[in-house]
Amino acid sequence: MKLIVEKNIIFKSLSHVQSIVERKNTLPILANILIEAKDNSLVLSATDMDISITEKLNCDIIEEGSTTVSAHMLYDIIRKLPDSSEIEFISNDGKIITLRSGKSKFSLGCLPKEDYPIIEIGKLENEINLESDQLLKLINKTRFAISSEETRYFLNGVYFQKKIFDNQSLLSVVATDGHRLAKVDFEYEANSQDISGVIIPKKTVNELYKLLVDYNGPIKINLNSNKIVFFINESILISKLIDGNFPDYRKVIPNENYNILKINRHDFSLAVDRVSTITSDQSPVIKFKLLNNLMNMTSVNSENGTATEDIVTEYSGKEIEIGFNSKYILEMINNLEDEVIILSFKDSASPVTAIEESNPNLVYVLMPMRV
Repeated sequence: MKLIVEKNIIFKSLSHVQSIVERKNTLPILANILIEAKDNSLVLSATDMDISITEKLNCDIIEEGSTTVSAHMLYDIIRKLPDSSEIEFISNDGKIITLRSGKSKFSLGCLPKEDYPIIEIGKLENEINLESDQLLKLINKTRFAISSEETRYFLNGVYFQKKIFDNQSLLSVVATDGHRLAKVDFEYEANSQDISGVIIPKKTVNELYKLLVDYNGPIKINLNSNKIVFFINESILISKLIDGNFPDYRKVIPNENYNILKINRHDFSLAVDRVSTITSDQSPVIKFKLLNNLMNMTSVNSENGTATEDIVTEYSGKEIEIGFNSKYILEMINNLEDEVIILSFKDSASPVTAIEESNPNLVYVLMPMRV
């Protein structure tokens, strides 16, 4: 194998591919990426046996061939080379690969291509076509609420479903960790078939996000009950799905929150951030007292004292005192975009919802804490 490629061409693809690879592996081959030079293209692939990614890029292929090499070592070498440099790859026997760039030369040990596992795409019965910015928004509005608690593995991802609700065909993405819930709908083709809900793992969601922010254009999604495949420009991301039952999120969203508060999102975010300064991981709660057109925020820390701030609102509901995790409410606020956001309450023990007028298909739900 022999090829020449510019750093700025390979580096972005390599950054996507190497991030799939875990730092610690029981199988040495899983620490490597597969490099294939064929048909005037360089193909980079990586897998952790649950996710697989393949990226194809154009370069000057002098001699075809393939091998596997340490993903993180190759990435670190290329990252440190000058941005404008050309890199020559040479591997005569597949056991050693040599990189030359300017006055720099590196020789790395390789493992044979034949030992490298690849998740096969197979035939998947369902297909969805979207623009990349549409999927990016669905993912970005929900992924912060994914649970990291391993015992509730069925919450360790986003729920992805296409179904007809109220005569609307909606593509819904939902995430929850049991303390908060994020749901966003996208109006899809009315005559398209329903797709049963699947759970996309958190790692896959994060890798998908990286691909989407670097691309603007159409994408294709194929899926069944076990696997999902994303075709994004010259990248193919394949992932197994979480085998579990996602909770019925529609039962979690309150429909009796009649106390409506409107507030400037930017001012609210800054105020919460200030009052949360003295909170701790052991005591993260902020108490909110809702009064006529005014909200008082208070946090108490037994070691550092108290913090309080008033903020003007548009509110004429009943007086309510309610507490929330400061980190959770701040993340919720910062994932909304309107200048004025709408919070709705029932009482001091029930979950609050947050929405914005510009996007009625987005709703956040947050459970209260004792104060």
